[in-house]
Amino acid sequence: MQEASNSPAQAATAALVLADGTVFWGQGVGARGIAEGELCFNTSITGYQEILTDPSYAGQIITFTFPHIGNVGTNDEDLETTTPAARGFVLRSLPTEPSNFRSTRRLQDWTASHGLIGIAGVDTRRVTRHLRDQGPQNAVVWHGDAGTADLEALKAAAKAAPSLEGLDLAITVSCRQSYAWSETPWVLGQGFGRQEAPRFKVVAVDYGAKRNILRCLAGTGAEVVVVPATATAEDILAHNPDGIFLSNGPGDPAATGEYAVPVIRQLIETGKPTFGICLGHQLLALAVGARTEKMARGHRGANQPVKDLTTGKVEITSQNHGFRVVSSSLPKGAEVTHVSLFDDTLEGFRLTDKPVFAVQYHPEASPGPKDSHYLFDRFARLIEKTKTDA
Repeated sequence: MQEASNSPAQAATAALVLADGTVFWGQGVGARGIAEGELCFNTSITGYQEILTDPSYAGQIITFTFPHIGNVGTNDEDLETTTPAARGFVLRSLPTEPSNFRSTRRLQDWTASHGLIGIAGVDTRRVTRHLRDQGPQNAVVWHGDAGTADLEALKAAAKAAPSLEGLDLAITVSCRQSYAWSETPWVLGQGFGRQEAPRFKVVAVDYGAKRNILRCLAGTGAEVVVVPATATAEDILAHNPDGIFLSNGPGDPAATGEYAVPVIRQLIETGKPTFGICLGHQLLALAVGARTEKMARGHRGANQPVKDLTTGKVEITSQNHGFRVVSSSLPKGAEVTHVSLFDDTLEGFRLTDKPVFAVQYHPEASPGPKDSHYLFDRFARLIEKTKTDA
Protein backbone atom coordinates (compact mmCIF):
# COMPACT_ATOMS: atom_id res chain seq x y z
CA MET A 1 0.00 0.00 0.00
CA GLN A 2 1.40 3.38 -0.99
CA GLU A 3 0.99 6.24 1.42
CA ALA A 4 0.64 9.88 0.43
CA SER A 5 4.04 11.47 0.10
CA ASN A 6 5.70 14.64 -1.10
CA SER A 7 9.03 12.91 -1.80
CA PRO A 8 9.86 11.06 -5.03
CA ALA A 9 9.33 7.31 -5.05
CA GLN A 10 12.08 5.89 -7.22
CA ALA A 11 10.33 2.54 -7.74
CA ALA A 12 6.97 4.06 -8.71
CA THR A 13 5.89 4.04 -12.34
CA ALA A 14 2.81 6.20 -11.69
CA ALA A 15 1.71 9.12 -9.56
CA LEU A 16 -1.58 10.75 -8.61
CA VAL A 17 -1.05 14.41 -7.74
CA LEU A 18 -3.86 16.54 -6.32
CA ALA A 19 -4.24 20.28 -6.69
CA ASP A 20 -3.66 20.75 -2.95
CA GLY A 21 -0.22 19.12 -3.31
CA THR A 22 -1.11 15.65 -1.99
CA VAL A 23 0.77 12.90 -3.85
CA PHE A 24 0.10 9.18 -4.15
CA TRP A 25 2.68 6.87 -5.74
CA GLY A 26 1.90 3.55 -7.40
CA GLN A 27 2.22 1.34 -10.46
CA GLY A 28 1.12 2.44 -13.90
CA VAL A 29 -1.81 0.76 -15.65
CA GLY A 30 -3.02 1.33 -19.19
CA ALA A 31 -1.59 4.08 -21.38
CA ARG A 32 1.54 6.06 -20.58
CA GLY A 33 1.54 9.83 -20.28
CA ILE A 34 -0.12 12.54 -18.21
CA ALA A 35 -3.83 13.29 -17.85
CA GLU A 36 -5.55 16.00 -15.86
CA GLY A 37 -9.13 16.26 -14.67
CA GLU A 38 -11.43 16.53 -11.68
CA LEU A 39 -10.77 13.65 -9.29
CA CYS A 40 -13.88 11.80 -8.13
CA PHE A 41 -14.77 8.40 -6.68
CA ASN A 42 -17.27 5.73 -7.71
CA THR A 43 -18.60 3.16 -5.23
CA SER A 44 -19.87 0.56 -7.74
CA ILE A 45 -18.67 -3.02 -7.30
CA THR A 46 -19.41 -3.97 -10.92
CA GLY A 47 -19.52 -2.32 -14.33
CA TYR A 48 -16.13 -0.63 -14.44
CA GLN A 49 -16.09 -0.82 -18.25
CA GLU A 50 -19.47 0.92 -18.46
CA ILE A 51 -18.23 3.55 -16.01
CA LEU A 52 -15.04 4.26 -17.94
CA THR A 53 -17.02 4.65 -21.19
CA ASP A 54 -19.83 6.76 -19.71
CA PRO A 55 -19.68 10.16 -21.51
CA SER A 56 -20.83 11.81 -18.28
CA TYR A 57 -17.28 11.26 -16.96
CA ALA A 58 -15.75 13.63 -19.50
CA GLY A 59 -12.99 15.66 -17.86
CA GLN A 60 -12.73 13.40 -14.79
CA ILE A 61 -10.31 10.94 -13.18
CA ILE A 62 -12.20 8.09 -11.52
CA THR A 63 -11.17 6.50 -8.23
CA PHE A 64 -12.76 3.07 -7.84
CA THR A 65 -13.51 2.35 -4.18
CA PHE A 66 -14.09 -1.37 -4.83
CA PRO A 67 -10.70 -3.09 -4.56
CA HIS A 68 -11.15 -5.73 -7.30
CA ILE A 69 -11.28 -3.84 -10.59
CA GLY A 70 -10.33 -5.64 -13.79
CA ASN A 71 -10.99 -9.18 -12.66
CA VAL A 72 -13.76 -9.82 -15.23
CA GLY A 73 -11.82 -8.31 -18.12
CA THR A 74 -13.43 -6.30 -20.92
CA ASN A 75 -15.45 -6.98 -24.05
CA ASP A 76 -16.93 -5.09 -27.00
CA GLU A 77 -20.54 -5.39 -25.80
CA ASP A 78 -20.32 -3.36 -22.58
CA LEU A 79 -19.18 -0.10 -24.14
CA GLU A 80 -21.37 2.95 -23.51
CA THR A 81 -19.58 4.96 -26.19
CA THR A 82 -16.90 4.18 -28.77
CA THR A 83 -14.26 6.52 -27.33
CA PRO A 84 -14.02 6.86 -23.51
CA ALA A 85 -14.37 10.43 -22.28
CA ALA A 86 -12.87 9.85 -18.83
CA ARG A 87 -9.31 11.14 -18.38
CA GLY A 88 -7.88 8.45 -16.10
CA PHE A 89 -8.51 5.99 -13.27
CA VAL A 90 -7.21 5.03 -9.82
CA LEU A 91 -7.15 1.47 -8.46
CA ARG A 92 -6.36 -0.19 -5.13
CA SER A 93 -4.72 -3.23 -6.72
CA LEU A 94 -3.25 -4.20 -10.04
CA PRO A 95 -5.89 -6.08 -12.07
CA THR A 96 -5.64 -9.85 -11.93
CA GLU A 97 -6.04 -12.04 -14.99
CA PRO A 98 -9.71 -11.90 -16.05
CA SER A 99 -12.06 -14.70 -15.07
CA ASN A 100 -15.28 -14.31 -17.03
CA PHE A 101 -16.70 -16.16 -20.05
CA ARG A 102 -17.56 -12.84 -21.75
CA SER A 103 -14.06 -11.38 -21.45
CA THR A 104 -12.09 -10.85 -24.63
CA ARG A 105 -9.35 -8.53 -23.36
CA ARG A 106 -7.55 -7.58 -20.15
CA LEU A 107 -8.43 -4.21 -18.62
CA GLN A 108 -4.76 -3.16 -18.83
CA ASP A 109 -4.67 -3.76 -22.57
CA TRP A 110 -8.09 -2.25 -23.25
CA THR A 111 -7.33 0.98 -21.38
CA ALA A 112 -3.93 1.28 -23.07
CA SER A 113 -5.57 0.98 -26.49
CA HIS A 114 -7.95 3.82 -25.63
CA GLY A 115 -5.32 6.14 -24.16
CA LEU A 116 -6.66 5.86 -20.61
CA ILE A 117 -3.97 6.46 -17.99
CA GLY A 118 -4.27 4.64 -14.68
CA ILE A 119 -2.49 4.08 -11.40
CA ALA A 120 -2.73 1.03 -9.10
CA GLY A 121 -1.41 0.33 -5.61
CA VAL A 122 -3.07 3.43 -4.16
CA ASP A 123 -4.87 3.58 -0.82
CA THR A 124 -8.21 4.39 -2.45
CA ARG A 125 -9.93 4.60 0.94
CA ARG A 126 -7.60 7.47 1.82
CA VAL A 127 -8.28 9.18 -1.51
CA THR A 128 -12.02 8.81 -0.93
CA ARG A 129 -11.86 10.21 2.59
CA HIS A 130 -9.75 13.11 1.31
CA LEU A 131 -12.37 14.00 -1.32
CA ARG A 132 -15.18 13.48 1.19
CA ASP A 133 -13.61 15.90 3.66
CA GLN A 134 -12.03 18.42 1.29
CA GLY A 135 -14.53 18.34 -1.54
CA PRO A 136 -13.88 17.85 -5.27
CA GLN A 137 -10.58 19.03 -6.66
CA ASN A 138 -8.47 18.69 -9.75
CA ALA A 139 -5.61 16.23 -10.12
CA VAL A 140 -3.20 14.74 -12.62
CA VAL A 141 -2.31 11.09 -13.11
CA TRP A 142 1.10 10.23 -14.57
CA HIS A 143 2.40 6.89 -15.90
CA GLY A 144 5.97 6.51 -17.10
CA ASP A 145 9.36 5.00 -16.30
CA ALA A 146 10.34 4.60 -12.67
CA GLY A 147 12.18 7.57 -11.24
CA THR A 148 11.33 9.96 -14.09
CA ALA A 149 8.35 11.82 -12.64
CA ASP A 150 8.73 15.62 -12.58
CA LEU A 151 6.83 16.14 -9.35
CA GLU A 152 6.91 19.94 -9.37
CA ALA A 153 5.57 20.03 -12.92
CA LEU A 154 2.81 17.59 -11.99
CA LYS A 155 1.82 19.72 -8.99
CA ALA A 156 1.72 22.82 -11.16
CA ALA A 157 -0.42 21.05 -13.78
CA ALA A 158 -2.89 19.85 -11.15
CA LYS A 159 -3.19 23.31 -9.68
CA ALA A 160 -3.67 24.94 -13.09
CA ALA A 161 -6.30 22.50 -14.39
CA PRO A 162 -9.64 24.24 -15.08
CA SER A 163 -12.66 23.67 -12.87
CA LEU A 164 -15.71 21.89 -14.25
CA GLU A 165 -17.80 24.84 -13.12
CA GLY A 166 -18.67 26.92 -16.16
CA LEU A 167 -17.56 24.23 -18.63
CA ASP A 168 -19.85 22.99 -21.38
CA LEU A 169 -18.54 19.45 -21.89
CA ALA A 170 -21.68 18.10 -23.53
CA ILE A 171 -20.60 19.67 -26.80
CA THR A 172 -17.39 17.60 -26.70
CA VAL A 173 -19.14 14.21 -26.40
CA SER A 174 -22.34 14.74 -28.38
CA CYS A 175 -22.81 13.24 -31.83
CA ARG A 176 -22.09 15.53 -34.77
CA GLN A 177 -25.09 14.56 -36.90
CA SER A 178 -28.44 12.83 -36.49
CA TYR A 179 -28.74 9.06 -36.77
CA ALA A 180 -31.28 6.28 -36.24
CA TRP A 181 -30.96 3.79 -33.36
CA SER A 182 -32.79 0.43 -33.30
CA GLU A 183 -30.67 -1.83 -31.04
CA THR A 184 -32.49 -3.17 -27.96
CA PRO A 185 -31.09 -4.44 -24.61
CA TRP A 186 -28.72 -7.40 -24.34
CA VAL A 187 -30.10 -10.79 -23.30
CA LEU A 188 -27.95 -13.69 -22.09
CA GLY A 189 -27.52 -16.23 -24.85
CA GLN A 190 -29.04 -13.92 -27.46
CA GLY A 191 -27.02 -10.72 -27.39
CA PHE A 192 -28.58 -7.44 -28.51
CA GLY A 193 -31.97 -7.36 -30.19
CA ARG A 194 -33.42 -5.12 -32.88
CA GLN A 195 -36.55 -2.99 -32.79
CA GLU A 196 -38.28 -3.82 -36.07
CA ALA A 197 -41.88 -2.94 -35.24
CA PRO A 198 -41.89 0.44 -33.43
CA ARG A 199 -45.17 1.81 -32.10
CA PHE A 200 -44.05 5.43 -31.73
CA LYS A 201 -41.12 7.71 -32.44
CA VAL A 202 -38.77 9.34 -29.92
CA VAL A 203 -36.14 11.97 -30.65
CA ALA A 204 -33.25 11.68 -28.19
CA VAL A 205 -31.13 14.79 -27.71
CA ASP A 206 -27.56 13.61 -27.20
CA TYR A 207 -25.76 15.55 -24.46
CA GLY A 208 -23.56 12.48 -23.89
CA ALA A 209 -26.03 9.62 -24.23
CA LYS A 210 -25.08 6.13 -23.07
CA ARG A 211 -25.81 3.35 -25.52
CA ASN A 212 -27.86 1.31 -23.07
CA ILE A 213 -30.19 4.26 -22.51
CA LEU A 214 -30.92 4.31 -26.23
CA ARG A 215 -31.38 0.52 -26.13
CA CYS A 216 -33.91 0.85 -23.31
CA LEU A 217 -35.86 3.43 -25.30
CA ALA A 218 -35.90 1.17 -28.35
CA GLY A 219 -36.88 -1.75 -26.12
CA THR A 220 -40.12 0.00 -25.11
CA GLY A 221 -41.26 0.02 -28.72
CA ALA A 222 -39.75 3.30 -29.85
CA GLU A 223 -38.26 4.26 -33.18
CA VAL A 224 -35.31 6.31 -31.89
CA VAL A 225 -33.69 9.18 -33.73
CA VAL A 226 -30.64 10.71 -32.02
CA VAL A 227 -29.81 14.39 -32.63
CA PRO A 228 -26.83 16.53 -31.53
CA ALA A 229 -26.86 18.62 -28.36
CA THR A 230 -26.97 21.77 -30.50
CA ALA A 231 -30.08 20.73 -32.45
CA THR A 232 -32.72 23.45 -32.63
CA ALA A 233 -36.38 22.95 -31.77
CA GLU A 234 -37.11 23.09 -35.50
CA ASP A 235 -34.52 20.36 -36.15
CA ILE A 236 -36.09 18.13 -33.50
CA LEU A 237 -39.72 18.71 -34.47
CA ALA A 238 -38.93 18.13 -38.14
CA HIS A 239 -38.68 14.42 -37.24
CA ASN A 240 -42.33 14.55 -36.09
CA PRO A 241 -41.63 12.79 -32.79
CA ASP A 242 -44.29 11.42 -30.44
CA GLY A 243 -41.90 11.95 -27.51
CA ILE A 244 -38.66 13.75 -26.70
CA PHE A 245 -35.84 12.39 -24.57
CA LEU A 246 -33.07 14.53 -23.02
CA SER A 247 -29.99 12.45 -22.25
CA ASN A 248 -27.32 12.31 -19.60
CA GLY A 249 -24.06 14.17 -20.10
CA PRO A 250 -21.06 15.85 -18.45
CA GLY A 251 -20.13 19.33 -17.30
CA ASP A 252 -21.90 22.32 -15.81
CA PRO A 253 -25.62 22.34 -16.74
CA ALA A 254 -25.69 26.14 -16.61
CA ALA A 255 -23.04 26.27 -19.34
CA THR A 256 -24.79 23.74 -21.57
CA GLY A 257 -28.04 25.52 -20.81
CA GLU A 258 -26.87 28.63 -22.67
CA TYR A 259 -27.96 26.98 -25.91
CA ALA A 260 -30.03 24.03 -24.66
CA VAL A 261 -32.52 25.78 -22.37
CA PRO A 262 -34.18 28.00 -25.03
CA VAL A 263 -34.68 24.89 -27.19
CA ILE A 264 -36.13 22.87 -24.30
CA ARG A 265 -38.58 25.67 -23.46
CA GLN A 266 -39.90 25.55 -27.02
CA LEU A 267 -40.21 21.77 -26.84
CA ILE A 268 -42.14 21.91 -23.55
CA GLU A 269 -44.65 24.28 -25.11
CA THR A 270 -45.48 21.74 -27.83
CA GLY A 271 -47.09 19.49 -25.21
CA LYS A 272 -45.16 16.46 -26.41
CA PRO A 273 -44.19 13.95 -23.69
CA THR A 274 -40.65 14.71 -22.55
CA PHE A 275 -38.34 12.64 -20.35
CA GLY A 276 -34.95 13.83 -19.07
CA ILE A 277 -32.24 12.05 -17.08
CA CYS A 278 -29.07 13.30 -15.38
CA LEU A 279 -27.93 16.38 -17.34
CA GLY A 280 -31.27 16.27 -19.17
CA HIS A 281 -32.99 16.49 -15.77
CA GLN A 282 -30.90 19.50 -14.82
CA LEU A 283 -31.52 21.24 -18.14
CA LEU A 284 -35.27 20.67 -17.86
CA ALA A 285 -35.16 22.22 -14.39
CA LEU A 286 -33.28 25.25 -15.72
CA ALA A 287 -35.81 25.54 -18.53
CA VAL A 288 -38.70 25.92 -16.06
CA GLY A 289 -36.83 28.47 -13.95
CA ALA A 290 -34.99 26.43 -11.31
CA ARG A 291 -31.30 26.70 -10.38
CA THR A 292 -28.42 24.23 -10.33
CA GLU A 293 -25.30 24.17 -8.17
CA LYS A 294 -22.05 22.26 -7.74
CA MET A 295 -22.20 19.59 -5.06
CA ALA A 296 -19.71 19.30 -2.23
CA ARG A 297 -19.77 15.54 -2.81
CA GLY A 298 -21.15 14.15 -6.03
CA HIS A 299 -23.24 11.01 -6.35
CA ARG A 300 -21.34 8.31 -8.23
CA GLY A 301 -22.12 4.66 -7.74
CA ALA A 302 -24.69 1.92 -8.27
CA ASN A 303 -25.91 1.80 -4.67
CA GLN A 304 -27.79 5.10 -4.28
CA PRO A 305 -31.18 4.78 -2.52
CA VAL A 306 -33.95 6.98 -3.94
CA LYS A 307 -37.59 7.21 -2.85
CA ASP A 308 -40.31 7.55 -5.46
CA LEU A 309 -42.79 9.85 -3.72
CA THR A 310 -45.55 8.95 -6.17
CA THR A 311 -45.54 5.29 -5.13
CA GLY A 312 -43.71 5.27 -1.80
CA LYS A 313 -41.25 2.70 -3.11
CA VAL A 314 -37.48 2.87 -2.60
CA GLU A 315 -35.23 1.98 -5.52
CA ILE A 316 -31.47 1.44 -5.58
CA THR A 317 -30.10 3.54 -8.40
CA SER A 318 -27.01 4.11 -10.51
CA GLN A 319 -25.80 7.71 -10.42
CA ASN A 320 -23.07 9.92 -11.78
CA HIS A 321 -23.38 13.65 -11.20
CA GLY A 322 -21.45 16.44 -9.51
CA PHE A 323 -24.14 19.12 -9.97
CA ARG A 324 -27.70 19.12 -8.66
CA VAL A 325 -30.97 20.98 -8.99
CA VAL A 326 -31.77 23.19 -6.00
CA SER A 327 -35.13 21.78 -4.97
CA SER A 328 -36.31 25.01 -3.32
CA SER A 329 -35.87 26.81 -6.63
CA LEU A 330 -38.46 24.69 -8.48
CA PRO A 331 -41.34 26.94 -9.53
CA LYS A 332 -45.04 26.42 -8.98
CA GLY A 333 -46.25 23.71 -11.30
CA ALA A 334 -43.11 21.60 -10.86
CA GLU A 335 -43.70 18.77 -8.40
CA VAL A 336 -40.93 16.82 -6.66
CA THR A 337 -41.32 13.08 -7.39
CA HIS A 338 -38.04 11.52 -6.19
CA VAL A 339 -35.58 12.31 -3.39
CA SER A 340 -32.24 10.85 -2.30
CA LEU A 341 -32.30 8.93 0.96
CA PHE A 342 -28.60 9.73 1.39
CA ASP A 343 -28.83 13.53 1.56
CA ASP A 344 -32.34 14.61 0.44
CA THR A 345 -31.00 15.78 -2.92
CA LEU A 346 -33.72 16.31 -5.51
CA GLU A 347 -33.76 13.18 -7.69
CA GLY A 348 -36.83 13.75 -9.85
CA PHE A 349 -39.69 16.10 -10.70
CA ARG A 350 -42.61 16.45 -13.07
CA LEU A 351 -44.70 19.28 -14.43
CA THR A 352 -48.31 19.24 -13.31
CA ASP A 353 -49.67 20.87 -16.47
CA LYS A 354 -47.47 19.20 -19.12
CA PRO A 355 -46.45 15.57 -19.85
CA VAL A 356 -42.90 16.27 -18.72
CA PHE A 357 -40.83 14.45 -16.09
CA ALA A 358 -37.18 13.87 -15.24
CA VAL A 359 -34.87 12.01 -12.86
CA GLN A 360 -31.33 12.78 -11.79
CA TYR A 361 -30.06 9.19 -11.87
CA HIS A 362 -29.38 6.63 -14.65
CA PRO A 363 -32.33 4.21 -14.91
CA GLU A 364 -30.80 2.04 -17.65
CA ALA A 365 -28.66 0.11 -15.13
CA SER A 366 -25.31 0.21 -16.90
CA PRO A 367 -23.88 -0.35 -14.41
CA GLY A 368 -26.30 -0.89 -11.59
CA PRO A 369 -29.54 -2.55 -10.52
CA LYS A 370 -32.66 -2.62 -12.70
CA ASP A 371 -34.95 -1.08 -10.08
CA SER A 372 -35.55 2.00 -12.24
CA HIS A 373 -36.32 0.37 -15.61
CA TYR A 374 -40.00 1.20 -14.97
CA LEU A 375 -39.28 4.81 -15.92
CA PHE A 376 -38.84 3.89 -19.59
CA ASP A 377 -42.19 2.08 -19.48
CA ARG A 378 -43.74 5.11 -17.77
CA PHE A 379 -42.45 7.29 -20.62
CA ALA A 380 -43.84 4.86 -23.22
CA ARG A 381 -47.28 4.81 -21.53
CA LEU A 382 -47.28 8.61 -21.39
CA ILE A 383 -46.55 8.77 -25.12
CA GLU A 384 -49.26 6.25 -25.98
CA LYS A 385 -51.81 8.02 -23.76
CA THR A 386 -51.01 11.35 -25.37
CA LYS A 387 -51.39 9.82 -28.85
CA THR A 388 -54.73 8.26 -27.85
CA ASP A 389 -56.05 11.52 -26.37
CA ALA A 390 -54.98 13.58 -29.40
